[in-house]
Amino acid sequence: MNQHVHLNDNDEMRPEYDFSHGVRGKHYEAYRAGTNVVFLDPDVAQAFADSASVNQALRLLLQLARTNVSLDRQPAKVARPTSRPKKPKPVRATRG
Repeated sequence: MNQHVHLNDNDEMRPEYDFSHGVRGKHYEAYRAGTNVVFLDPDVAQAFADSASVNQALRLLLQLARTNVSLDRQPAKVARPTSRPKKPKPVRATRG
């Protein structure tokens, strides 16, 4: 490790960071291939032991969604009546 520290440098690299065994561009090809990183909220992450269980749950969810609604097209709009039925007027008691 390089023990020489430049005190005039304005970067935030600490002297204890050791990149002597680092490999430049190690993940470059995977990144270019289009990897997808997803961050789970802590409460959701606690429910899953590993990425395989997350994938299984998402596949089940997709299967359920496909059985009910096709994901390939937009749902049809529900036809609505052009006018609303008139509400009956309330009957008022008369004094008499």
